[in-house]
Amino acid sequence: MEILNIPLRIPEGANLIFGQSHFIKTVEDLYEAVINTNPNIEFGIAFCEASGDRLIRVEGNDEAMKAVAVENALAVGAGHTFFILLRKGFPIHILSRIKEVPEVVTLFCATANPVEAIVAQSAQGRGVMGVIDGGSPLGVEGPEGVEWRHGLLRKFGYKR
Repeated sequence: MEILNIPLRIPEGANLIFGQSHFIKTVEDLYEAVINTNPNIEFGIAFCEASGDRLIRVEGNDEAMKAVAVENALAVGAGHTFFILLRKGFPIHILSRIKEVPEVVTLFCATANPVEAIVAQSAQGRGVMGVIDGGSPLGVEGPEGVEWRHGLLRKFGYKR
């Protein structure tokens, strides 16, 4: 078995949701979950079939986001994985709906950070072991960090 680290592409100003599912209708159900939560969001979804034709199924309302989702799906090449690339919205606004999709098994990450998929390659195929999302901590927040975090969350309207 070989272990691979595969950098995923996230265009400037976009976010990635990377997960695993278990059925071909995933791509359409994810489309509905995203568009019904925020009809103004620009997004693309790529879903890798694990049996049958083993195609990458694609949905979305933005050609550029669809293309990057497919690019990431091809790079990882693991069955039943899905990639949602989005702009004009944030994962926090749609994650609960994504988690409610009956076929979704797990979410590996939801991020705008540089991210790498850690993938195992065997004779059968590929499987995702996890992700490296962003960088390692450089310290522990102090009072100034707490003040900055509180201010940022209030600026975005997440806290009062």
